[in-house]
Amino acid sequence: MRKISIILLGLVAVMMSSCYSHRVIGYLQEPTKSNKLPVYDSVAYEPYRIRINDEIIYRLVTMDETYTKMLGTNNNISSGQYANSYRVHSDGTIELPFLRPLKIQGLTEVEAQDALCAAFREIIPDADVKLVLYNKYFSVIGDAHSGQYYIYKEKMNIFQALAMTGDVMNSGDRRHIRIIRPRDNGQEPEILEFDMRTNSIIDSKYYYVYPNDVIYVARTKNSFYTVPNYSAFTGLITSSVALLTTVLNYVAYVYK
Repeated sequence: MRKISIILLGLVAVMMSSCYSHRVIGYLQEPTKSNKLPVYDSVAYEPYRIRINDEIIYRLVTMDETYTKMLGTNNNISSGQYANSYRVHSDGTIELPFLRPLKIQGLTEVEAQDALCAAFREIIPDADVKLVLYNKYFSVIGDAHSGQYYIYKEKMNIFQALAMTGDVMNSGDRRHIRIIRPRDNGQEPEILEFDMRTNSIIDSKYYYVYPNDVIYVARTKNSFYTVPNYSAFTGLITSSVALLTTVLNYVAYVYK
């Protein structure tokens, strides 16, 4: 019986160490000396700036219906059903009907809208323009329900983005989340790696998600040996004890 007790205690210790704890998967933890969570600096939010190969949609607003029909713009920009999108060329410009090539690379949506409005007012005095970025998506791969998701608001943060996927799986490595962010001018993409368990991620350079971002969630190395919750842990203990008891009874019967 003493040997059986020792074996059972050892089994329980191993199983307890294999459970997902708040320290491993919990968010917004306070960095301390014991948990050794990183402390990130706060930085000011930078709005997204249009890049090469981005696509824009615009709507022309004018009292003159002749111009609206002639330019073929969509009068229902909020419907989500767009007639045309316009890609930013490698030189940073877009080409729109009846306008000279207009450089919008490096501009925010608001700045690009103002530039487009000024260009149209050269030929239509009362012109007003509404502009949106068409490819306002981010992608998720790895242990967080992979897919492509629409950025529905400005200043979408990493928690809101991953909530759209159903959150990171318990087996996902929250210590080493990576964001792959494209850059212009043939540069290699920027790779941002961070620990999203620490509360210092708020307002850091890792906090906001931008169009074309790819969020990669790797799987933890020990996830194969880890039980997802304490209910599973209890079931595993029960089945293990039952199996061990059966084996010991069989051995006792054989050597009786």
